[in-house]
Amino acid sequence: MGEIDEGLERAERSRPIPVHLNTRVRFLWEKVAKNDTKRLARAAGVSVRTAQRWAHALTALAEGELTGDIPMTKANAAKIEQAVRAAWQPRVRQRVRHAAETKGFMLHIQATFGYSAAGGSTDDPRERMITQKMPGSVAQRLYEARDAGATQAQQEAILAEALRDEYFKDGGRRGRGLDVELNDIAWMDLEGL
Repeated sequence: MGEIDEGLERAERSRPIPVHLNTRVRFLWEKVAKNDTKRLARAAGVSVRTAQRWAHALTALAEGELTGDIPMTKANAAKIEQAVRAAWQPRVRQRVRHAAETKGFMLHIQATFGYSAAGGSTDDPRERMITQKMPGSVAQRLYEARDAGATQAQQEAILAEALRDEYFKDGGRRGRGLDVELNDIAWMDLEGL
């Protein structure tokens, strides 16, 4: 996995799963199991009777009859965490991806860039640290390339073209004839808007 893939992965995991055990169980109960104890048991990998006890405890919590965490073993708490992670992350990924593709994203990158431009300018590669707002179309192209199994070099070409247009050419206001090549990424990070 290259730097761009890792950056996309980090951006998609920007929201952690719920911290509290009760919230995790409630998420599984309402969103995954749809208030069905058999589905809850399957999702968490426990017996139906255990799922029934958790459902009863959620009701007791809502009515104020139970305070604190739902009683359960450490092994079951780990199963709950694993089930929530599996169900939570795809939902977060979908939201983050949609937001990036519609609103754009902020790119933070330190890399070596090569240039070719009009006569009288230098084409020596330079290392730069850039923070630039990128449009949603770039996020869409990067996600599509990743989904299609594009190589790191292909993804770098997409990113270099986008940086050329947005940062170096400032949306077409300068740098006519400039071409940018992304040679080496020291680090990068993507952040939603």
